[in-house]
Amino acid sequence: MKMTWTKRVMAALLCGAMMAGMTACGGQTGTNNGNAADASGAAVTINVGYENATSEPAAQAAEKWKTLVEEKSGGSIQLELFPNSTLGKKNDLIDQMLMGENVITVADGAFLADYGVPDFGIFYAPYTFESWDELWTVLDSDWYANLCDQLASAGGLRVLSSNWIYGARDILSIKEIHTPADLKGMKLRVSSNDLSVSSFESLGSTPVGMDMSDVYQAMSGGTIDAVENPITSLYNRSFQEVAKYLVKNEHILATSMWICGESFFNTLTEEQQQILIECADEAGLYNNELYDAATEEAEQGMKDAGVTVTELTDEEKAQWVEAAQPFFENATQSLGWTEGLYDTVRGIAEGTAA
Repeated sequence: MKMTWTKRVMAALLCGAMMAGMTACGGQTGTNNGNAADASGAAVTINVGYENATSEPAAQAAEKWKTLVEEKSGGSIQLELFPNSTLGKKNDLIDQMLMGENVITVADGAFLADYGVPDFGIFYAPYTFESWDELWTVLDSDWYANLCDQLASAGGLRVLSSNWIYGARDILSIKEIHTPADLKGMKLRVSSNDLSVSSFESLGSTPVGMDMSDVYQAMSGGTIDAVENPITSLYNRSFQEVAKYLVKNEHILATSMWICGESFFNTLTEEQQQILIECADEAGLYNNELYDAATEEAEQGMKDAGVTVTELTDEEKAQWVEAAQPFFENATQSLGWTEGLYDTVRGIAEGTAA
């Protein structure tokens, strides 16, 4: 039986009775191969690695996830947390997952698109969604459940939870920006993947793939002119010291997607699977509460540091959305997306899908 995201969260909050057949993102139920606690008598220990510092909302919510899982499983599942990338880089962790190791990490649509399901990239494309409510509607759909099933089958990765807000991605730069025309000629740091590069080429910039750890020096030295990320991420890395203009263009409404290996997931009992998933969704809601406050604090910190924060007018926002359209027109050929993917997702988001 497939369970939508909304029902999963309600179940988590109400601590309802376990339901046979519950799946992560609508996938198939797991089978116990003898590694789970009820077969061996020992707790299942899962290593959870992520980049966030312990002071960030996602890391604090991970602590809550750990507490919820261990309480609701009666100790049959133990989560060992590794913030600040202390367990390793994402690529290395996913390699471990694909070998059946007991590892969880966090990813995004652009990253997951490289594991056999290119359509995941739609979640990292500019202006796919006009609001968080639209995004939640899509994540709550059978279409998304099937997408997660495809990832489990084709890529060997199981999506456990997708409702953790990473943030609305904005642009911090060395000169003021209002419209895509202002990006022309600007060297903008983006994530090192084809999707990010091609989308920001559509928006008019000269995208430069770069690790976030290199941005401060690159911007202070003039190698790049701008960087895009949620305000909290930009502020926590002190980029406001080397760039003084922030445009809140919200080109991506980004969520974090927590994943594990499908082979490991299937060693858990159905009850353990459900606990892991429901508690992840509940912790995601906690993350979102923390994120709202952290965003307000970061924006005020930017202003206190002398950053000019620009809110777009409706006319300016429309120019950004229009500039993004050529990216979608080319994505089927350039990124391997399913024909009509953008229209399919927009139909779900707007409630007009057949």
